[in-house]
Amino acid sequence: MADIKLTLPDGSVREMPRGTTAGELAAAIGPGLAKAALAARVDGKDWDLGRAIEADASIEIVTAKSPGALELIRHDAAHVMAEAVKELYPETQVTIGPAIENGFYYDFSRKEPFTPDDLGKIEARMKDIVARDEKIEREVWPRDKAIQFFKDQGEHYKAEIIESIPAGEDVTLYRQGAFIDLCRGPHLPSTGRLGKAFKLMKLAGAYWRGDSRNEMLQRIYGTAWASDKDLADHLHRLEEAERRDHRRLGREMNLFHVQEEAVGSVFWHPNGWTLYRTVENYVRDRLGRKGYVEVKTPILVDRVLWEQSGHWEKFGDAMFTAQPRSAEARKDEGDRILAVKPMNCPCHVQIFRQGLKSYRDLPLRMAEFGSCHRFEPSGALHGIMRVRSFTQDDAHIFCTEDQITSETKSFCELLLSVYKDFGFSDVVVKFSDRPETRAGTDAIWDRAEGALREAVAAAGLETILNPGEGAFYGPKLEFVLRDAIGRDWQCGTLQVDFVLPERLDASYIGEDGSRHRPVMLHRAILGSLERFIGILIEQYAGAFPLWLAPVQVVIATITNDGDAYAREVEEALSAAGLRCQLDLRNEKISYKVREHSLAKVPVILAIGRREAEERTVAMRRFGSQAQESLALEEARARLAAEAKAPSQTAAGD
Repeated sequence: MADIKLTLPDGSVREMPRGTTAGELAAAIGPGLAKAALAARVDGKDWDLGRAIEADASIEIVTAKSPGALELIRHDAAHVMAEAVKELYPETQVTIGPAIENGFYYDFSRKEPFTPDDLGKIEARMKDIVARDEKIEREVWPRDKAIQFFKDQGEHYKAEIIESIPAGEDVTLYRQGAFIDLCRGPHLPSTGRLGKAFKLMKLAGAYWRGDSRNEMLQRIYGTAWASDKDLADHLHRLEEAERRDHRRLGREMNLFHVQEEAVGSVFWHPNGWTLYRTVENYVRDRLGRKGYVEVKTPILVDRVLWEQSGHWEKFGDAMFTAQPRSAEARKDEGDRILAVKPMNCPCHVQIFRQGLKSYRDLPLRMAEFGSCHRFEPSGALHGIMRVRSFTQDDAHIFCTEDQITSETKSFCELLLSVYKDFGFSDVVVKFSDRPETRAGTDAIWDRAEGALREAVAAAGLETILNPGEGAFYGPKLEFVLRDAIGRDWQCGTLQVDFVLPERLDASYIGEDGSRHRPVMLHRAILGSLERFIGILIEQYAGAFPLWLAPVQVVIATITNDGDAYAREVEEALSAAGLRCQLDLRNEKISYKVREHSLAKVPVILAIGRREAEERTVAMRRFGSQAQESLALEEARARLAAEAKAPSQTAAGD
């Protein structure tokens, strides 16, 4: 039998007998690789270690350190879970079980509901199956034979899946012990290679094939990792995420609430609204110092404008519309349909079009804290992170094509500075190019993408390509920040747009005296204020730095003898711009300190007879048991300096 040539990632070539398996190649390279091997990629296709290779090919041996290895591990964990369920509850039908981000799930059809106690039993049986080290073997069956096999096993869901495959095609099944499952593969060589770094997490319901007209199945979620340490780290992150959950902290800190009578909208409480305005005013200050002008545009706008801009076609299904209730009123309006704006850009073009603009007026940086509304499915809503009513820190820079680079560079510097002030220094930038469905010609997109790439290079930014994810009118940068526990959040954007100015007839008089189209740079730093505040709550676990804290200082009396002086302290701190709260209740100071610490107030000033006589305060910082005695004036000056927003203490932008 003639040899075949197998090319390794380093370019070296191994000549092996035709029919060699990937596992045999790994063993030929070395025992260490053979031990670490999980699967292979042959000419870019996923491949089982035990599957023969019949022709010359490029091959990569997949180990636990390889990209995509976790998906393989999690997929196998799903199959092992299905095997465990079938052993424990033979009457159960298995349906679909994929790997997902951070884990896996499998949907089951069973009359009796699974319970949390069942998860423990299933997980224990999974570990038994791993200990058995059952060989996992790939088999190719004729389609009709596979259908009949699963019907005979009472696995009607599996049979239905195979029936959707065209007649005459073969299907792949995998056998591990007595368990056989339908799967494209690949899989680990044996169940023992999975290891025991997995855990079953929760139960949920799911409709068969995602259709509410079908049977409700029972879904079991799990997580699986390459090592016990990775599993422990993941579980710790989940605990941290739970501790930091903005919905729980929002209740505990009395910041906001949401309710069914206003689905997807936020009720801001006094402390939460103080936080909101602090964030908003900080951004407003930074924009003002960068030459932005602030505007305000209508919430209700005739659908005609959205049709002209292209948003009606692209986003119409996610837009809310309004008409008068009465038929008579609708008749007076000519059945006009008003749309609640989902974004601000077409409205900003309308302001730009008022009056004649010259090239000398450019760049024109127009900002708005715009109130927007978009329909999000109820199942997608999540606290204040994903809502239907939100405010964007939106701005549009109207400029010439020659100004794209300088404006992009300036914006990126501003954005990174703002993120740093809020405590985010780890930021990834993604370059999103033309989507499949888009407005404008390829020539326009070539210009826009070329201009943005040039601007990114001038700004010295490293980017990751995010293919096909640009806006329908232009390419964009997406700014993804990483929080304190390693989660990524896409917040800021910058988009280069040659299309909307043309569609909405925006123009300026150039140096040559003729009309030209401006370029629009759509840009946001925070994105949605609601979402960004949710991220901030979780970033700091509610323990905000002094400048952001809704209540910066609580002045708590130890005895009633200190009431008058406490009021004087409160007046002095308030005059210095500090957000203070006075606690004169007839409670023990230990009770007050505990209560305000639970509310995560950064500074508590205890006032008693001694402090009143000496005109001092006893200062305690959140998270510390230490107490510092300071003269009132010193405490006032120190706290006032600490409470300034970072942009106010910086030398400038």
